[in-house]
Amino acid sequence: MKKSNIFGGGDQRKINPDWFTNKTRMKVLSEKIGAVDQDIYHVHFENGSKTKIHAHNGNQVLIATKGKGSLEIFKKTDNGKSSFKIKKIQRINLKEGDIVHIPAKALHAHGSSDKKKTFAHIAINILPKKNSEYKTTWYESDFKTRVSKRI
Repeated sequence: MKKSNIFGGGDQRKINPDWFTNKTRMKVLSEKIGAVDQDIYHVHFENGSKTKIHAHNGNQVLIATKGKGSLEIFKKTDNGKSSFKIKKIQRINLKEGDIVHIPAKALHAHGSSDKKKTFAHIAINILPKKNSEYKTTWYESDFKTRVSKRI
């Protein structure tokens, strides 16, 4: 048994800035505690930052730990592969203590809903099968009508 703490600056994962709309930082928790069936991160979205639209090959659970944020779910409305239309089908407001489950393959984005404050959550990415890799597909989008390409 190992333990870690969600607070503090150690164990930071390098962030790909193409995946977020503003400054974001991420602390890796799963490696520190020896988790093998899930990847666990504590993610901080600063100044209104949110993820770009993306989908995972496994389920994801978010647990809000600070501030106000949101989870937006999108639906593909045509059959384009590299470019397709989308429609926002749900917005869930998140505040400290809220928990939400995101099913595998759901197009979604999440992050801060306040341009002046930080929103943070713990993300638990549940591996689709034992000894498999958790994969995320990222997209560029206007967040309204169209996904233009994979990042």
